[in-house]
Amino acid sequence: MKNKKDQTPFQVRPPLMEFYPEIEPYSSGYLAVDKPHEMYWEQCGNPDGVPIVVLHGGPGAGCSEVLRQFFDPEHYRIILFDQRGSGRSTPHCCLDDNNTAALVRDIEQLRKHLSIKKWHIFGGSWGSTLALSYAAEHAKRCLSMTLRGIFLMEQGDLDWFLYTNQHVFPEAWEQFASLIDEDKRDDLLNEYHKRLTHEDKKIRLEAAINWTLYESACSLLMPNYELIVTEEQQDRALALATLECHYFKNHMIKPEDSLLNKVDNFRHIPTTIVQGRYDMVCPIISAHKLHNVWPEADYITVTKAGHSALDPIIRSRLIEATEHIKNIR
Repeated sequence: MKNKKDQTPFQVRPPLMEFYPEIEPYSSGYLAVDKPHEMYWEQCGNPDGVPIVVLHGGPGAGCSEVLRQFFDPEHYRIILFDQRGSGRSTPHCCLDDNNTAALVRDIEQLRKHLSIKKWHIFGGSWGSTLALSYAAEHAKRCLSMTLRGIFLMEQGDLDWFLYTNQHVFPEAWEQFASLIDEDKRDDLLNEYHKRLTHEDKKIRLEAAINWTLYESACSLLMPNYELIVTEEQQDRALALATLECHYFKNHMIKPEDSLLNKVDNFRHIPTTIVQGRYDMVCPIISAHKLHNVWPEADYITVTKAGHSALDPIIRSRLIEATEHIKNIR
């Protein structure tokens, strides 16, 4: 399909779509995957509805309650889960056997555990990486995909996050880099990895908070320099930073294994890609590359938005996409 801009001078869009009301799970549990990992999962909405699974970002971000609200609860059987080491999954922050292939196996194991034949896939940022990785292996299980903020997990994506972004958010980057001695700042990834895996929790936590605040500041059009003070916030920051750094260091996707080379495996799956024009965490170049090799996918560039799925315009386009696929079951 052709690229769809968010708005043209000759078209006025309807009002933005709001979140569906807050809901609670009707079932939840823990699924034992590879030892020592146990994966938290939950189901919301209509038990007899069309299944849709949510792949959260990070790696390491875990699922938040607001992710339940992108979907019509009367139509969808909404499945959320926390990836290995993230959120409510245990052990918290565990790096053992934590890699993309393992996460793909977990998704498929969860599908079988819940006796689901096929489901819709919904994922943003790292969740888009995981969605594409899953579809490359299990396309016959995918009814559709709704993707946001394409992240290909290649060297260019990592360099942008670690270095190039300083040209857009210099204040946030300076704070991020300040933890590392000046003569070692050309190797931020390995220096942060040392701190995030240090035996001293105070050192780990300081690095995690610095990393997470930097990412948070870059996620919105207007930087959000929020504080991380509560124990819950600190736990989330520790999982997010540790797992992201672990994946960046150990599981970057090499050019020969690029997801762009696997598009033929899932080209036929109805897919909507929603990309913020000014996404500074997952810059639009990756979505553009994917669009070039996969023109059949519905590609929507949102001209006045950044990275966050909670941005009102991004939120609305994602909910529109979940409405559009209601006829696919």
